[in-house]
Amino acid sequence: MNKTNLNSSFCVVGVSYHRTDAPTRGLFSLDEHKSRKLSEKASQIGASSLMIVSTCNRTELYAEVENEEILVGLLCEFTKGSKEMFAQHGYIKTEQEAIDHVFQVGTGLDSQILGDFEIIAQIKKSFKQAKKSKLTSAFLERLCNSVIQASKRIKNETEISTGATSVSFASVKYLMQEIPEVQSKKIVLFGTGKIGRNTCENLVKHTKNQQITLINRTRDRAEEVAGKFKVDVKSFSDLPSEIRTADVLIVATGAANPTVNKDLLRTKNNLLILDLSVPQNVASDVTEIDGVSLVGIDQLSKITDDTLERRKQYIPQALAIIEEIQADFTEWLSNRKFAPVVAAVKAKLQSYKNEEIDFHSKKNQSVLDEKAIDLVSNRLIQKITKQIANHLKSANGDFDQSVAMLNDVFELNQKESNS
Repeated sequence: MNKTNLNSSFCVVGVSYHRTDAPTRGLFSLDEHKSRKLSEKASQIGASSLMIVSTCNRTELYAEVENEEILVGLLCEFTKGSKEMFAQHGYIKTEQEAIDHVFQVGTGLDSQILGDFEIIAQIKKSFKQAKKSKLTSAFLERLCNSVIQASKRIKNETEISTGATSVSFASVKYLMQEIPEVQSKKIVLFGTGKIGRNTCENLVKHTKNQQITLINRTRDRAEEVAGKFKVDVKSFSDLPSEIRTADVLIVATGAANPTVNKDLLRTKNNLLILDLSVPQNVASDVTEIDGVSLVGIDQLSKITDDTLERRKQYIPQALAIIEEIQADFTEWLSNRKFAPVVAAVKAKLQSYKNEEIDFHSKKNQSVLDEKAIDLVSNRLIQKITKQIANHLKSANGDFDQSVAMLNDVFELNQKESNS
């Protein structure tokens, strides 16, 4: 069988908030351009599937490859991270551990904020990109669909995703907790990516603030978002002057390097800056200015609300849902493992049947009732192959031995048993 398409070769390589801070995660982050380049290289060196997930919490590669060190090399080649740093901060998960991990990530149980409902959208997007790059497989597609199903059920059947379950909401929660009369403060939001859009929506919905200004490098995108939420828009060139009179600056851009630094700030007020970007898009030197404070994504992710303890109570229910769906996935995987062998045996039996019908047709001058013969023989073949399939299912550690026996008994050639 082709091992590159089975879970024995499936692995996850990555870095996450568990072992790294935001600056370190930033070194390993991948934007869309770098992700495409990495995918191209992976295809050239023989990866049968590859999916890239790069968020503020983690950068991970999910792939079927012969050697997981290939993925470590690719991750370090297309980011600012090194193999030495990866050895210190990264992780490699293989086979069942890797499958378990993807379920935990996709359902928000492994997120920096419990129940993060934004990660599943990222997984869907990442799989779509993998498909464009022709780096998907039946295994990866089935795995992703199973994780999406688990995420949907957990969201619908539990309350684990209520409250501050995203960085965008946590940032707004922080403002509401830390800034008196936040509804009357001037807020500048810089960046209209997914986090920026979600933050804008949460600001409008929860703060009732009428002084929100949206700025993006591309004004058209800012106007599109602003039109939906009815906030003001300014051009990118207006950023310094808008910051000068702002009380709060929220940065949610996707730049590879800091877009806001000390030289940009000429503030008249005390200024609170929230940096929601990984890699960090606000230089740390801004805090050298009197009255300027900076809060990063790791600090915001620690924010809890009064629903956290209640949400934790739903973890066992979420795990039960994952276990149920993962069991279906495991059964599918098991069936897929022995299906080629069963198909090869069935093909061999069909050839025996055809040979016998041909032999008796030539021997007997009378017309054979081929329809009746087909019906009976096909039922016999179906029963035999069903028994073989049941045997392989229960073979456990003797699976390879059973396959070898079937190869000998039915004289299956390599193409028949490995196709």
